[in-house]
This record gives sequence, structure tokens and C-alpha cells, in this order.
Amino acid sequence: MTATAPIDPARTAVLTIDLQNDFLHPDGAYGRAGLGNATLAALPGKVAPVIEALRARGGTYVSAQFTLVPGPGGAPLIAPHLKELRPFLTTGDFAPGAWGHCLVDALQADFTVEKVAYSAFYQTRLDYILKYLGIDTLIVGGIVTNGGVATTVRDAHMRNYRTILLSDGSGAFKPEVHEATLISLGSVTQVETCDSVLALEGLA
Repeated sequence: MTATAPIDPARTAVLTIDLQNDFLHPDGAYGRAGLGNATLAALPGKVAPVIEALRARGGTYVSAQFTLVPGPGGAPLIAPHLKELRPFLTTGDFAPGAWGHCLVDALQADFTVEKVAYSAFYQTRLDYILKYLGIDTLIVGGIVTNGGVATTVRDAHMRNYRTILLSDGSGAFKPEVHEATLISLGSVTQVETCDSVLALEGLA
């Protein structure tokens, strides 16, 4: 999808998906399980200049963060497919208020949305916040491209938000999966690099 309309910063938000300690920090849940990924860990630094540029012009940054709700006794309520896929997840991982659940230190959000599924819109307050602020454009990055990022972009499209997906501000555990997802999303979103977004009218 190609869009030539300029960005209105006051009606735009950067939305990141799951850039949390438990995913990205060596001491987080995924790092402790040996699933650390240097490429994914570098994403906050790539997205930060876009956030800074948008904020400087009156825009907003929203962080959507994967959440495992503690159940009776503290053990997390984990969907069966996730429990099978990630059996190492345990008590305290991605728990609200815990260090691992928090956004990485390199980023500071204006709004934080807890999410329990792939989409940042599913059973969350995200749409309420965006509508209240008058936001109609989302610049999206985060992890993983084929999971939370893709589902959120498609849900945003269904809600008539203009979306711009950061090709180098998002990532997956396998580069080929990331690239294939970018291609598949091309019909519902504008795909840009972080640098090309910074050059768009309204941010440049």
C-alpha cells in the first residue's frame, strides 16, 4: 500500500508491540530460556528516533505490552497454544507491574496498554485512548512481525486507522518470516523504514 498524504503529528501515535524486558532483556523470561535475539533487542533503539520526532511535533507514543494474568496461587493464565509453544513461561513472567512486564528502559511511553492476545485492540482500552485523543494514524513497530504486529495492523485497518509499519522497527525470530509478513501486509498498510518515516511531510 502506498500513501502520499502528509502526517499530522497531533493525530498520529507511534504504537509499539511487546518491547518488554521479558522478551528482550538477557535476564527476562525469553533470555533465561536461551531465546535471546540481538536483532530484536536492537529494535527499541531504531524506533526511538521516530518517537522523539513525533513527540517533538505534538504526537503520542503508546506501548502495548503482552500480559500474563496471575491466576490462583500466582501461576499465570496461559492460553493452551502458548503453553505448548513456550513451556518455560512461569509464575511472575509478564505479570502486571513486574520488571519483566515493563517496557525496556530505552523507551518511555505516554500510554501503556496491557494485552492478553496478539492484537493490541483485543479486549483493551487502546481504541478508547486513540479515539479520545483524536488519533487517526498509527506508526507501528515491535515484535513479532508475524504475530502481535501483524494482527494489530490488520485490526487497525478494520477500524479505519491509517497505519505505517516500520520495516526495520519490527522483527521476528526468523528473518524470512519477517520479510514474508511485510509482503503479506502490503495490501493493508504503508511499509516504511524508520528513516523514510522521518522524511515524511509532517515529521521532516
